[in-house]
Amino acid sequence: MAAVAKQTSQGRRASKSGAKSASKAGISGLLEKVQSWPGRLRIYVDGLEREMRLVTWPSRAQVQSTTVVVLLTVLVFAVFFFVVDSILLLAQTSLYERFTQ
Repeated sequence: MAAVAKQTSQGRRASKSGAKSASKAGISGLLEKVQSWPGRLRIYVDGLEREMRLVTWPSRAQVQSTTVVVLLTVLVFAVFFFVVDSILLLAQTSLYERFTQ
């Protein structure tokens, strides 16, 4: 019985010291990560600049024409929903009038 108790207490001591070393490893790992941040940011920005050079940008005329298409489409939908809403309002009003008489 004493041997089991001794093994258990030794296991606890080992796990506590293991937790301390894991904590130190976590802190040093975090420190390394923080110190490597500027280099990783530079790599990211370089890649971003390289990709942005590959982008095919639309011309001014293309942007203007697609803007006109979007505005006209929004206008058509606005008129459509206004008409549908007005029809439904008239139907609802007439229905309420029939049931309130």
